[in-house]
Amino acid sequence: MKCKSFNIIATVAVVLCSVRVWAQESRLTVSYTLEEAIAAAQDQSVDAMMARHTFLAAYWQFKSFKASRLPSLNITADLAQFDRSLRLLQNAQTGDMNYVKNYNLQNSVGINIRQNVSFTGGTISLSSDLSRLDQFHPRHNSTYYSQPVTLSYTQPLFAYNQFKWDKKIEPQRYEYAKRRYIESMEDVTYAAVELFFGLLLQKTKYDIACKNYENTRMLSSVAKERLKFGTVTQDEVLQLELRMLNDSLAINTSKTALRESQFAFNSLLRLRENVDVEPVLDIDIPDIMLDYREIIDKAIYNSSFSLENEITVLQAESEVAKAKAQRGASATLSARFGLSQSGDMFKYAYKGLLDQEVVGISLSFPIFDWGMGRGRVRMAEANSEFARTKAEQKENDFRREIFTITEQFNNQRSQFEVALKARDIADRRYDIAMSNFRRSIISVTDMNTAQNERDQATEAFISALADYWRYYYSLRRKTLFDFASGYDIGARFDEMIQE
Repeated sequence: MKCKSFNIIATVAVVLCSVRVWAQESRLTVSYTLEEAIAAAQDQSVDAMMARHTFLAAYWQFKSFKASRLPSLNITADLAQFDRSLRLLQNAQTGDMNYVKNYNLQNSVGINIRQNVSFTGGTISLSSDLSRLDQFHPRHNSTYYSQPVTLSYTQPLFAYNQFKWDKKIEPQRYEYAKRRYIESMEDVTYAAVELFFGLLLQKTKYDIACKNYENTRMLSSVAKERLKFGTVTQDEVLQLELRMLNDSLAINTSKTALRESQFAFNSLLRLRENVDVEPVLDIDIPDIMLDYREIIDKAIYNSSFSLENEITVLQAESEVAKAKAQRGASATLSARFGLSQSGDMFKYAYKGLLDQEVVGISLSFPIFDWGMGRGRVRMAEANSEFARTKAEQKENDFRREIFTITEQFNNQRSQFEVALKARDIADRRYDIAMSNFRRSIISVTDMNTAQNERDQATEAFISALADYWRYYYSLRRKTLFDFASGYDIGARFDEMIQE
């Protein structure tokens, strides 16, 4: 009964390794190198698409800001304003209140040009208007009222100048959005690297599990033959059978992990679930040594980190200026000059134009506000100081992070070379151990030790290669600089905008 159960397990394990249930006729197998995986992720992943849309939203916001700096031309019209109602009016002589019948039709049309003045925060406008009033009660008559030219200017005094601060902040925000887009694409690159090597590692584990089972099954057959001659013990035969059982369990476990990694990789590249990716291993890595000073200079100059701190500080300073402006006296200067005329015929509305001038200042003085204005200023100043301190702390943390990754990257090449040499030695040792076991030179325990060391060395080699590229692309993301080509990483923003 025991032998029958063992044969069933053996049959199942052989089927799992030889057939590979996911490689059916309905499935498609494609090969990807690391570079191809990165290119595909940047071109078709959901994260890449989200990065593009986020940038385009920032672009249109910046374009709206630029448009607000230009003159705006508008046409206004109030057409067919018909009014038939009773109005309550007071007699100027007697003071009596009476309801009078109102029965008229009003139409007006105008055109105006408006320009914001960034330096002063004021607004200047030039307009031209024409109105017609048709009165039906108590008698029918028509009146035209024209304002051919009206020039007006409104200037807040001692007020918060939103235009001035927008001019400082909005260009910085747009530049930040451009750098954030490139960084987001580098995030996609890093994700592709992670999933590529995750898939490669799980596939390697699965292949190792299948190969181990095949080798252990073969060694078990050899051991059973040697048991007849007394060159191995029953304990060693049972040890190999136990190893076969563990290898069959490892096949199931690694197969599940491989499917999960495959699904995650396909999800990033937006591949169908029936597509199996065969990651292509390339052990050639660039021989690069990086200098921390150069890396931190690139990171500060290229990345969005410094811009983000600058924008945060500017916004805090803007709030301080707003709080101070709202605390004290407020005043608004208004000036208007124009020409106007009225007449019962259209042509009379433009003859003998009369000039009109309106100038005035509106003032507001807070007498006592229970310290509310002063409190807002102090709070804004405290927030501004906190923003500067936080920006300084973030820069210190940023520099320390760059230093750590740079050191890890510089050390990782030697780590990879050691791992590669260890893998080759472990492979040769395992092959020798297999040969020696067949010739009854070594024990089952020694054979298992050689197999475990080979498995560990193979996985350590894959992990060392993955770490090298993780550090490499992490520094690329921090600096927006391609160390292999020696150029800054850019993007075709003009093409994106025109799409």
